[in-house]
This record gives sequence, C-alpha cells and structure tokens, in this order.
Amino acid sequence: MSALKYTLIKDDEQYFKYCNIHEHLVIEDEEKYADEIELLELLIDKWDQDHNTMEDLDPVELLKSLMEDHKLKSKDLAEILGLSKGTVSKILHYQKGFSKATIIKLSKHFKLYQEAFNRPYPLVGQVPKELRSAS
Repeated sequence: MSALKYTLIKDDEQYFKYCNIHEHLVIEDEEKYADEIELLELLIDKWDQDHNTMEDLDPVELLKSLMEDHKLKSKDLAEILGLSKGTVSKILHYQKGFSKATIIKLSKHFKLYQEAFNRPYPLVGQVPKELRSAS
C-alpha cells in the first residue's frame, strides 16, 4: 500500500506547507486540481477549527497577524482588497471598520470564515453605546 499524499495536519510546519500547496494549485489550474484543492481545504479547515486562537484576536489584530504570517505589507493588502493605502492604514490603526466587501475579500484571500473579520471591535475615538447621551 502506498503512502497517502496528504494526512491530517499535526503541526504548524505541515499546516503552512499545505496552505502553500493549496495556493499553488489554485493559481496553477483550479479545475484540474479541484479534488486535491478540496481535500487540502478540508484538512486546513479542520486544523483551523481545532487550533483556532483567532477568537482571542479582534479582527484588526487577526489581520495584522495574517499579514505577518504571509509577509504582506500594507501596499500588498491594498492591492488585494482594491483599496487605497490610506484606507488600509485607517483600518490597521482602528480608525475605520471593515466593509462587507472587505470582509468577503479577506475571508476568500486568507481562506477563513467571514465571521473571523465580522466581529465588533472599538474604533479610535468611538464612544461606547452605554456612554452616549440620549439627545
């Protein structure tokens, strides 16, 4: 019996290896490698669900962590999202929230559920609802 090409992910190194293979296959020929891509997505999703430390991070911290992991700069993120560098800077500095379109693009690019980015977090200068006066 031959060894399996892919197995359940057991560590970070294997996780990142599978993520890179997945990305390569999608770019190379998504139709040709559809079954392999789907299998990798299942394995990656399983790892993400079992080792999800992202719930501890607000959406901006999560994005910064993903940028670091993928060695992306603000200008790269601006291109991925189709936003200006200024808008990306405002998002990363808690001055602007994520739009629905941005959440969708981020979840597709990083292969995460939209809920990871679609959670409340405070913006700079934002007054909590409880402290706002009813005028």
